[in-house]
Amino acid sequence: MPMKPLREEIAAVLPEMIGLRHHIHQHPELAFEEHATSDLVAERLAEWGYEVHRGLGGTGVVGQLRHGSSSRSIGIRADMDALPITEATGLPYASRHHGKMHACGHDGHTATLLAAARHIAQTRRFSGTLNLIFQPAEEGDGGARRMIEDGLFERFPCDAVFALHNAPGQPVGTLAFRSGPTLASADRVIIVLKGRGGHAAMPHFSADPIVAGSSIVMALQSIVARNVDPLQSAVVTVGMFQAGTVNNVIPGTARLELSVRALDREVRKLLRQRIQDIASAHAAGLGCVAEVDYQEGYPVLVNTAAETAFAAQVATELLGQEKVLLDRPAVMGSEDFAFMLEHRPGCYLFLGNGDAAGSCMVHNPGYDFNDAAMETGAAYWSLLTERFLT
Repeated sequence: MPMKPLREEIAAVLPEMIGLRHHIHQHPELAFEEHATSDLVAERLAEWGYEVHRGLGGTGVVGQLRHGSSSRSIGIRADMDALPITEATGLPYASRHHGKMHACGHDGHTATLLAAARHIAQTRRFSGTLNLIFQPAEEGDGGARRMIEDGLFERFPCDAVFALHNAPGQPVGTLAFRSGPTLASADRVIIVLKGRGGHAAMPHFSADPIVAGSSIVMALQSIVARNVDPLQSAVVTVGMFQAGTVNNVIPGTARLELSVRALDREVRKLLRQRIQDIASAHAAGLGCVAEVDYQEGYPVLVNTAAETAFAAQVATELLGQEKVLLDRPAVMGSEDFAFMLEHRPGCYLFLGNGDAAGSCMVHNPGYDFNDAAMETGAAYWSLLTERFLT
């Protein structure tokens, strides 16, 4: 097996790190509430000789380790927050906090990076500065942006930044990469339609926002079909349509909420303009007014070519070519590591979480991070550090 000595070194610290992962899993904390998790991370990093900095983005932690004389620096990020989901795994280390669960594997991401942190501190086979970034609030609350606003890259300069996410459906012991746009932008749109309510038996005295909303829902489907380049990817989903209370009353207002996604920055701009145009025109044509609240969320996650090629080369050295996927398909999910990649070059990669029959997808009450994946992830972060800071 390629890099057998390194993997054996990592294996020596895994039992403790798996136990730590189970502890974090039992005590999930939601966005910007990761106080106990950040305490644990900070204590371990300090114990291993890292210079620990706290408070970036509220509950964020940065562990910095300098060695040798090189001016090179690298950043590796792990997310710490859980989701507001009630766990249904039945595991002995299942969540002890009802309504909160590590249903996306951030407990595994954190423990994997801690396993690498311990190994790197013990071996110190690098020259330069290692910045380990433990980030709060990835699940929709933009913890990466908050850390950046708090001076992350001014205080901890990084020549490049890297992060990973576990991938259910991908075999354990594998890593996957994609250069360029990899994950979609994610925007939330709220459309409030204001009409004129009235009696259901006398609709001609009303301006019906339900009819206007229905027209808008159907017209929105034309954006991807007729306005976006067929070779581009986009999603316009109406996830909520609320209006009315009883069958014989035409309401005065209606509310739509949309999830809007794209893999290209210009397509993202196009979607915004067309949604606003369609909502306004169709509402006006039916005697209503549309108020559009367009909330930009996470940007498109774009892996830079040189850093992705380097990251994949390290994976091939570690695992062998047969366990490295070099052109993973892009997906329309989103990830706030995109904010970091807007400020620094880098790569977001995917760690196999298992492909057995019935493998559970993330954001599901039955999901659990696969402990068997931790060895690959920790060994990879260790080797990436050694090769980048050489």
